Amino acid sequence: MNKVIWDLARKARLAKSDRELAFALVNDTIVLTPYRQAALWLKNDGVWTLSGVVQVDANVPYTHWLDQVGVFLNAKGRQESFAFSAVDLPPHLAVEWQSWWPEHGLWLGSSQKVKGAAVFLREEAWQPGDIAQLNEWLEIWWHAFSGLYSERLVKLRGLPERIKNWLGPIEGRAWWKQKRFQILLVTSIVLMFPVRMTVLAPGELVPANPVVIRAPLDGVIDVFHVQPNQQVAADQVLFSFDELVIQSKIKVASQALVTAKTDYRQTSQLALFENKSKTQLGLVVGKVEERRAEIEALQEQLSRARVAAPKAGVILMDDPSEWIGKPVAIGERILRIASLDDVEVEAWVPLADAINLKPGDAVTLYLSASPLSPVAASVRYMSHDAVQRADGNFAYRIRAKLEEPTKHRVGLKGTAKVHGAWVPFAFWMMRRPIATIRAYVGW
Repeated sequence: MNKVIWDLARKARLAKSDRELAFALVNDTIVLTPYRQAALWLKNDGVWTLSGVVQVDANVPYTHWLDQVGVFLNAKGRQESFAFSAVDLPPHLAVEWQSWWPEHGLWLGSSQKVKGAAVFLREEAWQPGDIAQLNEWLEIWWHAFSGLYSERLVKLRGLPERIKNWLGPIEGRAWWKQKRFQILLVTSIVLMFPVRMTVLAPGELVPANPVVIRAPLDGVIDVFHVQPNQQVAADQVLFSFDELVIQSKIKVASQALVTAKTDYRQTSQLALFENKSKTQLGLVVGKVEERRAEIEALQEQLSRARVAAPKAGVILMDDPSEWIGKPVAIGERILRIASLDDVEVEAWVPLADAINLKPGDAVTLYLSASPLSPVAASVRYMSHDAVQRADGNFAYRIRAKLEEPTKHRVGLKGTAKVHGAWVPFAFWMMRRPIATIRAYVGW
């Protein structure tokens, strides 16, 4: 081996990347033998490097033509080294030879794992001594390039053939030891492996059995004695209605009762002497009783003007200032009271994710405020009909009871993971795609 090849081999060993090594091949080989142009063509990536060019433009006509020439010569010579000219190419490629290349070309194929060839062009014919020196240098270069080369994913032209070779039959090996049979077996096992059918849905911690406090009478709320999320005791006053209207009605009714009693006394005295007054006595007595009943009803309303908590718990409501001074009708919901330990999970499953659920199926709630402390629950019931939510979408309501008490407060939201029945992994993976396809094709 002469000193020039030694120097080139040293450069190859010192190269930091496959691009640097390829640049040295097409540009520095000229110290070994003269040429005008050089190119590196790889089977899986096409034109890789050109002499005198820092970066190859894959969209220019020359690159397209050179790539087609490389494909043709690779199919013809593969790993061999041979000289060629325009007469060795098909007519549609030979017609452009004069536009791009000098008269004589040399193809130096690879014998390493990276398949391709180095192409050198010049005006003079290639001599056996030149070809021998280039072959010696290319064997060193291809060995170094195979160690540095990392295949790009930009071009996948060789991917089908690589897969075919990898999965192809191996002579002398039993059918059950063939790689494609083993891959098919492993794939079948994975696709049939049982997994839990799961869906994700918006979830929230809600009171399981809250006490709803409604307006006991028609009126205007005067003052609130509690605040949201406040703990209250049983019989503690929650809010009060404006009592002035009721008290004024009681005064009017009391005065009417006094008048009715006076009429009763006068009528009862006249009844001793007049038959007409006797017949009116029953009517006057009825008016007295009517006034008394009216006063009793108003006094009962007055006693209900202050609403107390029927049991201890936490107040669940919005801003109480929005209720003060607002007229409410009897039966209108004002607030709720929930026990601290009476909490469950509420989830809303979208129509597209509705799966078969039964009581006892597992539900895991991952709260946005505490994602590392999930809440475990089990399905209590799933609504039969979809309900329209505030955002306009329809969903099925799920209520799930907690497996154990939680320290998280009512009202915290997050994502609920609902676990359904066991199904094959293939069904779990293809359920949504199949449903989407059926929605469009109707099959």
